[in-house]
Amino acid sequence: MVEVVGVKFKKVGKVYYFDPKGEKIDKDTFVIVETARGVEIGFVAVPNKEVSEDKVVFPLKPVMRVATEADLKTVEENKEKAKEALEVCRDKANQHKLEMNLLDAEYTFDRGKILFYFTAEGRVDFRELVKDLASVFKTRIELRQIGVRDEAKIVKGIGVCGREFCCATFLGDFQPVSIKMAKDQNLSINSNKNSGSCGRLMCCLNFEQETYEEIWKKTPRARSIVKTPDGVGTVIDVNPLRQTLRVLLKDSEAVNSYEVKQIKIIKNAEAEIDDKELQELKKLED
Repeated sequence: MVEVVGVKFKKVGKVYYFDPKGEKIDKDTFVIVETARGVEIGFVAVPNKEVSEDKVVFPLKPVMRVATEADLKTVEENKEKAKEALEVCRDKANQHKLEMNLLDAEYTFDRGKILFYFTAEGRVDFRELVKDLASVFKTRIELRQIGVRDEAKIVKGIGVCGREFCCATFLGDFQPVSIKMAKDQNLSINSNKNSGSCGRLMCCLNFEQETYEEIWKKTPRARSIVKTPDGVGTVIDVNPLRQTLRVLLKDSEAVNSYEVKQIKIIKNAEAEIDDKELQELKKLED
């Protein structure tokens, strides 16, 4: 076991482990640490605890110190400088006629590097832009192309549910959202209903997927052959949450509704996706 503290660098971000060097550090305390990007400031999201070694990336870097008032003032200054740097970068990108949408900029705590985040339709040759920016700011420059989900996380906004984007409020990391999830949850192939503001399948499909997987273990799919109190028939429609289904009876050709507990599965069908549905969903998948 290894004693660690978990540090976040953004309110909505990943937790990274650091060695507290035997010092007790309370939650929400700002600390100075060294990262692959340089010296950074973060806050303790997970106070001292012991974790197994397989959950730690070695060598485990130590917490350099607890942040001072002067350090916090430096952070605010860096934020203002980053806003100015972003405008300079936009002007330079326009001068070079680069097709890129610059979204955000940030300094590392020690101002050893400026990171610029942008989106673009394809690859962008920004080598000359980097040279120009380095000559202006006299520090290391990194331009990072991000995807539409990361763009939504930065820009923020209100989702179709009426709440702030999950990615901008509590999702520390993006999890894959698949075509299978959309089909398991009986979603319409209408992309306006399936996709978030970023244009990809909604992250919230992940939240309910485990529940749906459990439901489908005991619930027949459409086109399944089942035995009902009125005879054998084919399932033509299923409401997995209400645990009800409609069955076309083989003998009478009547369509009756049943609860799942009233029927017995003879042959379960797999969820099918036709070519048109597949193409529509692929446009929305990660």
